[in-house]
Amino acid sequence: MNGASREALASAREQLDALTDNTAVDAAKLAEELAAVTALLDREVSLRRVLTDPAQAGEARADLAGRLLGSRIGGPATDLVTGMVRARWSRSRDLAHALEELAYSADLAAAQRAGALDDVEDELFRFGRIVGANPELRRALTDRNAAASAKTELLRSLLGGRANPVTERIVIRLVVQPRGRSLEAGLDALSKLAAHRRDRVVAVVTSAVPLSEGQRERLSASLTALYGRQIHLNLDVDPEVLGGVQVRIGDEVINGTIAERLDEATRRMAG
Repeated sequence: MNGASREALASAREQLDALTDNTAVDAAKLAEELAAVTALLDREVSLRRVLTDPAQAGEARADLAGRLLGSRIGGPATDLVTGMVRARWSRSRDLAHALEELAYSADLAAAQRAGALDDVEDELFRFGRIVGANPELRRALTDRNAAASAKTELLRSLLGGRANPVTERIVIRLVVQPRGRSLEAGLDALSKLAAHRRDRVVAVVTSAVPLSEGQRERLSASLTALYGRQIHLNLDVDPEVLGGVQVRIGDEVINGTIAERLDEATRRMAG
């Protein structure tokens, strides 16, 4: 997003934080309602355009949203949506994109309030690795011809009782309502949102064998000192790295694996 949409989203994020900081607000319910409004705006393109029409006064747009949605969603969600509609958006679809982000953020806030945000982050990461290693599962979850109910049932059979309810809920929503985004991109966006909840950086750490608790603590401390921010480690094991660790933070890769050093030695010998 850029221009007016970026400013509108920043304001909406602040309003969401204020709502989810209030223990009287049911963050999980808020997430569900915001997701429902997102789906509505995806279906009703003409409504989305009316609610973001710059030719109409912001207050008039907010009044319309309140009349349409007030009986369908709770007060906190209505206040948030009408505030967003009152703002200016560069493109009409930016409003739906912003609502989707806030829905996921509200679910993650519910997890954080329950002290389960770390679990949800780790489960999202592990689920992404499972999907990446299982082409048949990925095809089943991304098949456009498959019914949403079938995908939901499959995910509940995989995650029900094994993952945090927040993880199950947001993965089902991501699969059933991909909104033109790949499953991998959606999971990556969720991971970044979860990290943002704690203002942390996510580091994907790949090692030949599982790291010990002491190794994880030392690596986390070193990366935190290096980047000046708290680092959350997503751990992966890949025997092909042979030894050492590879750390990926965003687009940056810190490679200390034996395989990398062997490759470098081979290149030097060949050169």
